[in-house]
Amino acid sequence: MYELIATTTFGIEAVAKRELINLGFEILRTENGKVTFLSDISGIAKANLWLRSVDRVLLKVAEFKAMTFDQLFNQTAMIPWEEYLPKDAIFPVNGSSVKSTLFSISDCQALVKKAIVERLKQHYDVAWFPETGDEYIIKVSMVNDIATITLDTSGVALHKRGYRQNAVTAPLKETLAASMIMLSYWNKERVLFDPFCGSGTIPIEAAMIAKNIAPGLYRDFAAKHWSWIGEEVWKAEIKNAFQAIDHESNIKIYASDIDASSIEAAKENAEEAGVIDCIEFQVSDFKAVDYAIPYAVLVTNPPYGDRLTEENYQINQLYQDFGKLIDTLSTWSIYVITSNTNFPNLIKRKLDRERKLYNGNIETHYFQYYGPKPPLK
Repeated sequence: MYELIATTTFGIEAVAKRELINLGFEILRTENGKVTFLSDISGIAKANLWLRSVDRVLLKVAEFKAMTFDQLFNQTAMIPWEEYLPKDAIFPVNGSSVKSTLFSISDCQALVKKAIVERLKQHYDVAWFPETGDEYIIKVSMVNDIATITLDTSGVALHKRGYRQNAVTAPLKETLAASMIMLSYWNKERVLFDPFCGSGTIPIEAAMIAKNIAPGLYRDFAAKHWSWIGEEVWKAEIKNAFQAIDHESNIKIYASDIDASSIEAAKENAEEAGVIDCIEFQVSDFKAVDYAIPYAVLVTNPPYGDRLTEENYQINQLYQDFGKLIDTLSTWSIYVITSNTNFPNLIKRKLDRERKLYNGNIETHYFQYYGPKPPLK
């Protein structure tokens, strides 16, 4: 069994934990920004293919106390790196240090690299490594004098699904958009609206969830090229993911934006993601959208910050108008992410929950208004 670490942005840990449990993994612990879990070798592929809220999947190679550089070097050199790295491996070392005696990140990185080289020299009986093969990104993380050494199985961050061909200014990260959907009460039986859809991240992620499309199905991963995992492991998990796609459900998602170029980009992205059939796109001011459907769910990311220069409204007017609209949707469930902390004061409805989430380095607030349950059919 392997110990893997799913890294997340702060505030999303519970979503990631729930995803991992649903995928059948055993959770070891949940901490700020990460969830540690157990997995067999096929789980490395499964986790990368399926996790929607996670930034990266790291393989924990070792963990030990290191208060001196000698301790860090010797413990790292004891790791059986030959089981992970072939002779031609490219193995850059990244690092971080928090509240540790070994606070120099560059020195920690250099020392770990040297220790790995010395270990591999003995095993492969060579004096120099060309580093011309596949990439194995190594990270040494020092926290309270505990060194955790990991291999990055994902490579490119998992929020890069591969479908985003076009993006508007300040796009919402795909992992955050998926988390917003999973934190809502929306499911594929209900209608979803996003009246500020931009390049379509929220509706596309919702449609992929509804159709059970693995978010990593059409992209590459670092560990996909590691010989000790093997092609057959990846082929089997990819085959399972294709077979799991829901081609039958009637999914209704409506997405609109006042900017025509954004809607064109959203359509192209939805086509690339394989969900264009689930989403009806429209160029429209949010006030002109038809909201006649009862018991629908609205999940959106209205303009804020620099994005406002592209809008026809001043910030206060836009949010006041949007607040008035929400007050008319009495049977709807409303979910809004924004950096505007005054937003709840513009709405008469009682705020049910507020979460602090991060879109990159931007602190945002996810305001949740739970509507009544739709009547049973």
